[in-house]
Amino acid sequence: MTESTPTAGQDPAAGGPGVSVPVPAAAGGGPISHAIFRLARLHRMYAGQLLRRIGLHPGQELVMMHLWELGPQRQTDLVRLLDSDAATMTRTVQRLEQAGFVRRRPSPTDKRASLIEPTAASHALRREVEESWSQLEELVAAGLTPDERTEALRTLERLEHNLVQAAADPGCAATEG
Repeated sequence: MTESTPTAGQDPAAGGPGVSVPVPAAAGGGPISHAIFRLARLHRMYAGQLLRRIGLHPGQELVMMHLWELGPQRQTDLVRLLDSDAATMTRTVQRLEQAGFVRRRPSPTDKRASLIEPTAASHALRREVEESWSQLEELVAAGLTPDERTEALRTLERLEHNLVQAAADPGCAATEG
């Protein structure tokens, strides 16, 4: 990654070694959040480049991973598993269906529901998806020692935990409307 968050006391507009996007003054109170935003944007961009080669868009591979792992799922279960919303999942499943990677079949236990299942064509993609994710991991973690990789993962899990806790807290300002 060529962007970094300036260190404390450093002029954000001046940037630092390898900084290609200065931190705006308005984001000065949230340098970690700004870095996460930039990192997530770049990660999605590179993931998109790798996935386009195999006919997928970012996010679609996550749906496929769950279907390969768990077998046919109701769309509502996919929404829950991926912490998505119904409209996004509907579009994702429709696109995967149009590409021939999933199909719908009636649920044997609930006449109102259908199950989304991977097709044989999608099973052929599994190895390519796994290789794309391995390439992305190596790109992201290039130059990190095994201990640094472990610590980075631990830190990211802690940040995620903090946000999950905040979202679950009814008094959290981020969830107030």
